[in-house]
Amino acid sequence: MNWNKIEFRIQKSEYRRKIYNDYKNTLFRGCFIFYELIMSHINIEIKARTNDQDEIRKLLKSLNADFKGVDLQIDTYFNVNSGRLKLREGKIENYLIHYNRKNVEEPKQSDVILFKTEPDSSLKEILQNALVVLVVVDKKREIYFIDNVKFHIDEVTELGTFIEIEAIDIDGKIAKEKLLEQCNFYR
Repeated sequence: MNWNKIEFRIQKSEYRRKIYNDYKNTLFRGCFIFYELIMSHINIEIKARTNDQDEIRKLLKSLNADFKGVDLQIDTYFNVNSGRLKLREGKIENYLIHYNRKNVEEPKQSDVILFKTEPDSSLKEILQNALVVLVVVDKKREIYFIDNVKFHIDEVTELGTFIEIEAIDIDGKIAKEKLLEQCNFYR
């Protein structure tokens, strides 16, 4: 078997998987073979401070939004040369997230790469040893979905309560104009 050719190349905005089932968690050529899941996508998002969480919940319920749960999240942001890098640690969402987003008034486009992580992995320690921590954000996040649109109601420690609307294009099939239209519809 030619080990140099065991790599699946899949186009941007799709899941990329490297799975070596027969050799998972075994030592080969001095390296552990592992499973990895990476997802790239774009989203258009709107964020705003709010004091109307109860009204937002009622509205989402009336629209039959799919409630995913409440996640206590710690986002650790790192100083990097390009874009933004954060490690999200929660009970529902655990990702290393790199994204590019212009500092403009809302709505904003983000080009995102997500790397699914495991809770309590050593990744945070590695990142903290290699990079400078910019800020740590501690929040309680309620997560809802209507189709491809994700809604967050965030209670952020020392900052207050926020609503976030993200129209997400996971597979590259939704035009940016449509994502913007979706954000503005729920605004």
